[in-house]
Amino acid sequence: MAKQPKIKRRQFLAGAVAAGPIAGLAAATKAAAQPAPQTSTVPPVPANEHVLPSAQVLTQGRSGSDFMVDVVKTLDIDYVACLPAATFRGFQESLLNYGDNKKPEFLMTLHEECAVAMAHGYYKVAKKPMAAMVGGVIGLQHAAMAVYNAYADRVPMLIISGNIQNASARRPIVEWNHSALDQNALVRDFTKWDAQPTSLQATADAFVQAIDIATVAPMGPALVTIDADLQEEELPKAEEAHLRIPKLRRQAQPQGEEAAVREVAKLLVAAENPVIYANRYGRTAKAPALLIELAELVQCAVVDGRYRMNFPNRHKFNHSNRREQAFAQADLILALEPGDLFGITDDVRDLIGRPQVRQNRQANLKLVHIGTESLQVKSNYGELQRYAYADLSIAGDAEATMPSLVAAVKRELTPARNAALADRGKKLADMAPRLLEAARAEAAYGWDASPISVARTCAELWNVLKTEDWTFPNETTFLSDWPHRLWDFNKPHNWLGISGAQGVGYNAPAALGAALANKGTGRVTAAIVGDGEMMMTNTALWTAAHHNIPILYIVHNNRAYHMEVMHTLRIAARRSRDTQKIHVGTDISNPNIDFSTLAKSMGVYGQGPIENPNDLGPAIRRAMDAVKRGEPALIDVVSQPR
Repeated sequence: MAKQPKIKRRQFLAGAVAAGPIAGLAAATKAAAQPAPQTSTVPPVPANEHVLPSAQVLTQGRSGSDFMVDVVKTLDIDYVACLPAATFRGFQESLLNYGDNKKPEFLMTLHEECAVAMAHGYYKVAKKPMAAMVGGVIGLQHAAMAVYNAYADRVPMLIISGNIQNASARRPIVEWNHSALDQNALVRDFTKWDAQPTSLQATADAFVQAIDIATVAPMGPALVTIDADLQEEELPKAEEAHLRIPKLRRQAQPQGEEAAVREVAKLLVAAENPVIYANRYGRTAKAPALLIELAELVQCAVVDGRYRMNFPNRHKFNHSNRREQAFAQADLILALEPGDLFGITDDVRDLIGRPQVRQNRQANLKLVHIGTESLQVKSNYGELQRYAYADLSIAGDAEATMPSLVAAVKRELTPARNAALADRGKKLADMAPRLLEAARAEAAYGWDASPISVARTCAELWNVLKTEDWTFPNETTFLSDWPHRLWDFNKPHNWLGISGAQGVGYNAPAALGAALANKGTGRVTAAIVGDGEMMMTNTALWTAAHHNIPILYIVHNNRAYHMEVMHTLRIAARRSRDTQKIHVGTDISNPNIDFSTLAKSMGVYGQGPIENPNDLGPAIRRAMDAVKRGEPALIDVVSQPR
């Protein structure tokens, strides 16, 4: 039998298109004679959908995307989330068939933003990168906001996109619109690293290098765009013999310079009223214990910026709820990964400028900084747009530097100094119970009100969570920080911090990524998500049901983008104008959204809308029963604004 000439994929598809409707009609006529399966519970896919317009076999052996899957399987990636797209169809087929849909397992989302945000939330629990695939130019555009959140939050992930780089092989219209000469330019300003390899060996190198770079502090998302032709063409054995898969090297995180660390230790021990400010500090599960050790050695107040799970909120030295007073009384502030050092100095400068503070504050306030902000600087996007002064700034990962700092502080301490520090520590510890008591008293206001108060919602959820091992994966700013004021965050996985760039749409899919990481561990994942937030990425509900990911969503349904209500109200008041029109363009009402019905339509257990606060506790317990059965659940709570 004569050997068939090799036909490139693009040449074949171009020929199929040129054959026009006659070839398609012939295939359809033949397929019509085949009866549809009788056992299907959904309308069957037309048989001709599975028939190519030619019997020509394009790939008889291994394909390029099979080799790509071999590479990814060496990177310890458990999941890849995506909305399917033509530009990586070769890679997707290899994952499913050649890779047997195992490590990584394919997770289907209905929007690229959800895929990336899931990887974001997953990392914060699992502490290992996940992959997200986004198709071509338009898929990357959809995903861009979630990529920006991950960049601003310094979260590593592998983003895989597809592209048809050979312009002469693209079919007209759609493939021209979905391809680019430099596709990665769309997000280059807010990824840590990117590559567009043009050979299989370069693709292997890029995948491994992406994980290597993404997971070194300051961390961030890395993007590899894989060529469609490389994916789909056959891989000759002679070529494969020369390919190699690089071994991912073990990385140590950058630490602060030892002499500078010793200087910080001396300043901390000598200070009369030091304050530790921790923001993006908690990189691993070890971080809180290290910070507790330092705070208890120095017997000082800790102010948590809550970008991470940095410090237990009920620890006797956690004075985050009296941040202004703590800063005002400080003679030394140690800022650990502050993110925005200028913001801290500006806060302190504003406090010092107030007469009552200037009169009482310690002289010669010193600001010490340990962080990696200066190691990843972008001109267009980023936190370092204003220069911030510090008396001593150490470039290094704060968590990695912490063991050295703790050891240096121990060397500086003397019995006499320990006694003096203990007196200060007792005064700080005595304040802590009063902060919790004040929060509980404030939460009681409007307890029986309808719409339901945010404090009541948080308290009712805590009443169920406190007997569980749990993760609360979303931001609390729009909840007036009630979880941090009322709950007990004491384990590294209890709290995951914020989105990074506060891009609306993060919380629902990121919470789902966290729930995915918690699946099978016995932990429950419970999220309170705003109504506007949920509507941005509500298709995460379908993914939760489709992949059996247990999670409890409570929708904080205040029927508005309330932050924007406040902004508009403030501007109208400044200008002495009508404040009655501020709800135009900010309210989510008329009609009101029924989130319970929305959830049920996607296969999720739903309750609500709940307006009577006495119905809320029982509803949460019923929903938690569903979560413990392995199901996703949602409760629609009609809420007060904040």
